[in-house]
Amino acid sequence: MAKHDQVVASFRRKVDVEEYARIRELYKAHSAAEDARDVPGLLVTLTSDCVYEIAQTGHRWTGHTGAARFYNELLGAFPDLVFDLRHIVIGPQGVWEEADVHGTWRRPWLGLHPSGGLIGFPVQILFPWDAAAGLFSGERVFIDNQVLLRATAPVLENRSARGGGSRRG
Repeated sequence: MAKHDQVVASFRRKVDVEEYARIRELYKAHSAAEDARDVPGLLVTLTSDCVYEIAQTGHRWTGHTGAARFYNELLGAFPDLVFDLRHIVIGPQGVWEEADVHGTWRRPWLGLHPSGGLIGFPVQILFPWDAAAGLFSGERVFIDNQVLLRATAPVLENRSARGGGSRRG
C-alpha cells in the first residue's frame, strides 16, 4: 500500500471505545516503565519491528535491540531525565504527546558532547499504534535540536581552547 493510502486509511479509522482504552492503558504502562528506567518493561509495549526516529537529525533505531539501545543511550546521557507532559492526544492512530524535558546531561547523545549541566528542551512524540499487534510500532520524536546545539557550544569552545576540539588533534 502506498504511503498516501496508508495515511488515508489511518485517518478513516473509526474510534472504538475498547481499543481507545487499550491504547491509553498501554501508553500508561510505557510511561511508567520509562519513569522506572525499566527498559524490558518498555519493550513489551512495542512491536518487534518497532522504529525509533529523531525526525530532525535522521537518527534511527530499529527492532527491540534498537529501541533498547535508544533508551539506554538516552537514559545514560540524562540519568535524571523528567518529562513534564503539556498535551496528549490519544486516538485510533496512536498517541501524540508534547512535553518539556529536563535533566542533567552527563554522557554523549546523538553525537553531541554533554554540557554536564541541567538542560531543558521541548519535545513532541508520536507513538504510532499497530492495531493488528495491539502495540506501539515505535516513536517518532521531534526535538528542538538548536537547544541541544546551544548547550554543547560552551563544551566545544572549552575543548577547542584546550586544544582538544580539532579533528586534526
